[in-house]
Amino acid sequence: MGKNLTQKILEEHLVEGKLEPGKEIGIRVDQTLIQDATGTMVWQQFHSFGIARVRVPLCVTYVDHNVLQTDHRNPDDHLFLQTMSAKYGAIFSRPGNGISHFCHLERFDVPGQTMIGSDSHTCSAGAMGMIAVGTGGAEVAAAMAGEPFYVPCPKVVRVNLVGKLPPWVSAKDVILELLRRLTVKGGIGKVMEFVGSALQSLTVYERETICNMTVELGATTGLFPSDELTRRFLRAQEREKDWKPLAADPDAKYDEEIEVDLGKVEPLIAKPSSPDKVVPVSEVAGTPVRQVCVGSSVNSSYRDMAVVGAILRGRHIAPNLHMTLSPGSRQILINTLKHGYYADYILAGVQDRGVACGPCIGMGAAPPSGGNSVRTFNRNFKGRSGTEDDYVWLCSPETAAATAIKGVITDPRTMGDPPKIEEPDEYILYTQDFLPPAPNGDKVELYFGPNIVPPPPVKPLAESLSGRVLLKLGDNISTDHILPGGNDVLPLRSNIPAISEYTFRFVDPTFPERAKEAGGGFVVGGDNWGQGSSREHAVIAPMYLGVKAILAKSYARIHESNLVNFGIVPLRFLNPADYDSVDQGDELEMPDARAAIKEGRPVLVRNRTKKIEYKLAPKLSPRQVEMLLAGGLTNYLKKKWSSRPATA
Repeated sequence: MGKNLTQKILEEHLVEGKLEPGKEIGIRVDQTLIQDATGTMVWQQFHSFGIARVRVPLCVTYVDHNVLQTDHRNPDDHLFLQTMSAKYGAIFSRPGNGISHFCHLERFDVPGQTMIGSDSHTCSAGAMGMIAVGTGGAEVAAAMAGEPFYVPCPKVVRVNLVGKLPPWVSAKDVILELLRRLTVKGGIGKVMEFVGSALQSLTVYERETICNMTVELGATTGLFPSDELTRRFLRAQEREKDWKPLAADPDAKYDEEIEVDLGKVEPLIAKPSSPDKVVPVSEVAGTPVRQVCVGSSVNSSYRDMAVVGAILRGRHIAPNLHMTLSPGSRQILINTLKHGYYADYILAGVQDRGVACGPCIGMGAAPPSGGNSVRTFNRNFKGRSGTEDDYVWLCSPETAAATAIKGVITDPRTMGDPPKIEEPDEYILYTQDFLPPAPNGDKVELYFGPNIVPPPPVKPLAESLSGRVLLKLGDNISTDHILPGGNDVLPLRSNIPAISEYTFRFVDPTFPERAKEAGGGFVVGGDNWGQGSSREHAVIAPMYLGVKAILAKSYARIHESNLVNFGIVPLRFLNPADYDSVDQGDELEMPDARAAIKEGRPVLVRNRTKKIEYKLAPKLSPRQVEMLLAGGLTNYLKKKWSSRPATA
């Protein structure tokens, strides 16, 4: 029996465990990616290890989220990241150089390699035939210290793409179709491996769009083969030497299979406020719109910038809305300038938000209260835009451009003949703002601005846990619900005491004060708790406020790992019906929590308010149990390293 491509790459990098779905494996990491919104915590943790140089072949730090410099905090943190990178052996991508996923695609992604990144959309690199996984910053720091990356071995789904995209339909509609079918929970514990005859017409940039949003399915990552279109892209980037052909065997075995006939896909749009609330654009055509945003970490490639520019050519945006542009990299911006598309934007009245993630993470261009915002982004969780009562829709660049012109949600198929965009055989390359590390790192003086506060220590798991249910929420709670972004929150990312005041800001702004008054406690949730971003601040801030455990029906992969990394117990209801019988304000106790977790038996939870009992249990590997008992990943690693022989 042949092997799928996921198996091939994982086997080549496997250092611990067996490739059995659901079992924890450890893989060797070739590259690590760091971005600034999570990166200051990554570098603080790595710095605390006392290791002289990063131990992965390639490490790159990007400043792409927090480029607004409204006071000292962001520029101070940029200098902190730059000096950390210089000292410890990482390449530093300067503010304005580009969004990590597009810069990395252009300069560093290599077929067949592995990468983890402190950004959930690291899976974008699957477009280059990489196993690329988003994860918490602590695990990235551990990989930088030479540790394997541990993850539950995923199932592999064969996503068979056949047919050819009709006019006005693009790659964004393909991933929206998968979200429509599978929902935000449909990919949990899986790699979405794309195969099929349609791949011959999907460029690397289009593949990036699809891979980027596989995390919105809950998937571990997405993966395309490395073929002649991959080779063409790398040749245009003057990196053909990095290319090699990679594909699944013809008789490869998969755990599941799904087929998408591209010829039957139509323009789609995700309604507020979840990426899986997908409907045909024609169904909601005519809906008034106040804002259109193009770009950010998905659909900001040269291809996407060009197609929107071509649609706007000779036209102007409607007077009832404003439109923003966020190119994926400075190189992409330069090439849109070369071919005239940037002029099309400017003449059409579009506002350039700079080369950065920008509006996607709530850093500028927040929509007006109650106004519909149509975006080519990847997430539309409530409040993520920076406006509490936002109404964010997700769509393709083609639909966004048509909507901007008409002033209402518009099916692009009504716009006549679509523009024809050819991928260039060569690009104007821009590499000047990738700063190499210092050859003598010991001579680099680290810059610590006043906003850099060491992360709070994590204590070993107590023998027993008790406290009040501080908050009860439902299904699909995202990290944006737990600890939001935005231009008033993200500058505090290096200061946990300060950022913790925004915990559950858009859900219950009284939470921080109530948690402190109660001396901490518990939070109860439904299915898929912690979906979305990899930001470990959504764990560290609750931990700082005294949250001891989460009681939920199920968890998103990255967030569950982050909880363990910082000593919060991720408990699962063994009887999902018990979720209904616990309420906010109930007093709970877990008299032998540590012993039960150590011995692998259910944790007895007594509801003193209701006089009833529940049984819950974490779903952890033996390594994670040790980590939780020790008080998180950093404590676990330092203990592990201290037990090694001095020559190790």
